[in-house]
Amino acid sequence: MKIATKKIAACAILALATGLFYQESARAAIPIQQWKASNGAQVYLVESHAIPMVDVQIDFDAGGRRDPADKAGLASVTAAQASSGVAARGAEPGLDENALGEAWADLGASFGGSAGSDRMSFGLRSLSEPGLLAKAAQLAARQLGEPAFPEAMWLRDRERMAASIRQANTRPSTLAGRAYAAAVYGSHPYGFEVTEATLARISVNDMKALHRSLVEPCRAKISIVGDVTRAQAQTLVNTLLSRLRLTVPARCAPLPPVAEVAPLAAADLRNIPFESAQAHVLMGQPGYKRTDPDFFALTVGNYILGGGGFVSRLSSEVREKRGLSYSVYSYFSPGLHAGAFTVGLQTRPDQARQAVEVVRQVIQTFVAGGPTDAELQAAKDNLIGGFALRIDSNRKLLDNVANIAWNKLPLDYLDSWTQQVEKVTVADIKAAFRAKLQPEKMVTVILGATP
Repeated sequence: MKIATKKIAACAILALATGLFYQESARAAIPIQQWKASNGAQVYLVESHAIPMVDVQIDFDAGGRRDPADKAGLASVTAAQASSGVAARGAEPGLDENALGEAWADLGASFGGSAGSDRMSFGLRSLSEPGLLAKAAQLAARQLGEPAFPEAMWLRDRERMAASIRQANTRPSTLAGRAYAAAVYGSHPYGFEVTEATLARISVNDMKALHRSLVEPCRAKISIVGDVTRAQAQTLVNTLLSRLRLTVPARCAPLPPVAEVAPLAAADLRNIPFESAQAHVLMGQPGYKRTDPDFFALTVGNYILGGGGFVSRLSSEVREKRGLSYSVYSYFSPGLHAGAFTVGLQTRPDQARQAVEVVRQVIQTFVAGGPTDAELQAAKDNLIGGFALRIDSNRKLLDNVANIAWNKLPLDYLDSWTQQVEKVTVADIKAAFRAKLQPEKMVTVILGATP
């Protein structure tokens, strides 16, 4: 039975990887069902019965933005250490890391946690066969609700993480990124750096306290994609959250607000000496929140500016016309707070300052004048033509549904995405970029330039 289960799961996961069974979803409406469970959790469901698989993502407002400054990394390690074992409860014996891993392997399923800047997330993937799914949900409930947080495992993993940090500190990209984040975000948690020192201050008790205070049913946003009905999905939700502390009534007290990212008051140039074959350049500033109404104008505009690879304006000016860099890119990283707008490139150390001046001029010109009609149409054609690739597998569709849930986007967001892109005008992009970017106040980090 165990071998058969693993083979079935492997075949189903291989089918998922092909993405073929979501071609119809890319062309048709994607109905998202949404409701509030009796325990307070917000549930978002897309039924897809093409293959016998279910994917679930559970999100909590427990990401790095809530880390204490002197314990940066707490959210991330708390989520990861939940996989180190589950505690004993009543007649149920505890499971150490190895036993837990074997239990998941026997089910042909997987469950694990991670944390980003805004949220702590736990993901379940399982076959939808009722008996197997029920067992997977029960095991996930134990791991989510009753993690053991064994100190020996934390001390082992902390040393591994410290060694990884020491190794990363020898790489120029790490040093440039660290300086850039500190300059853009200042004291905001988005700019917190995980170091050996912050890891050393994190204890098992810190993890337990965070888990106890923030990982609650009434704070959960649960996204489900796969071979289940609404009734089955509700049963799955009830099981997954059954081991967490239930708030009565099912309404959580508001969490303390997190300050917004402060705008930059002036330009900031940081030259960092480093012996390297390539100079690393990062330039940018705080951008915008994910809920900003200019999202589509900024998305289309950034594709034209630097997000479209070799067809972008930055690539044309920096790479094609001047040969200053093989690759140059720009992107926005919006979140619950204003994530950074970033331009990045690598170039010869003796060309770094020239490359920076070209990038600055391109940004200034784009912010002042926006794109051409031809640039806009080409960007729309590419983005709309590639939309199907955004939802061509369970995993990608789940990511999109979780994005809708987390950011409180309209339930028809995916259905209207291409229409929203098509509606963007040159004037929309000009207005959005002028409102969001101040080229004269950007941070510039140059690591490894020739003096």
